[in-house]
Amino acid sequence: MSTETENTKHETVTHPFQPLFQADSKILILGSFPSVKTREYGFFYGHPQNRFWHLLERIFAVELSADIEERRTFLLRRRIAVYDVIYRCDIIGSGDASIRNIIPSDLSPVFEAADIKRVFCNGGTAYRYYRKYRERETGFKAVKLPSTSPANAGFSLDDLYNEWKIIREFCRNKDDLS
Repeated sequence: MSTETENTKHETVTHPFQPLFQADSKILILGSFPSVKTREYGFFYGHPQNRFWHLLERIFAVELSADIEERRTFLLRRRIAVYDVIYRCDIIGSGDASIRNIIPSDLSPVFEAADIKRVFCNGGTAYRYYRKYRERETGFKAVKLPSTSPANAGFSLDDLYNEWKIIREFCRNKDDLS
């Protein structure tokens, strides 16, 4: 009798997005690697059940549509850079637990061009691989935040909010800086 794991093979996947940042970005939020649904959507945290966008809406008291350009503009106006720690890996579906043969993302363009003050990792996998592959190079200790992934069902939106609201102090809207 075969199991699902025996019938499912690792696929080598390269990160489909460039990091999102600009010169005045103050924080960098790093995930592990984009899910299948996020890759299909074409922008960070595109899985409809991922709570990243709902959480940012609550933290910053805004409403965002699913429009990629609106989300991109929101992040940049709030001085938030986003990317993932893993550039290429072998993975089964979207499961972080299946990740192997990692090639870490090159974060140097972000740190060379942006005014990053803090690094936050969206979940334990991102945190572990950031520490393993990039912390020494960047010189920034990361803050580990609980994952917004639907797989992290142990954290309610309220629980996530209580942990994630710390990012607000680093993310003033450009319009607030007159």
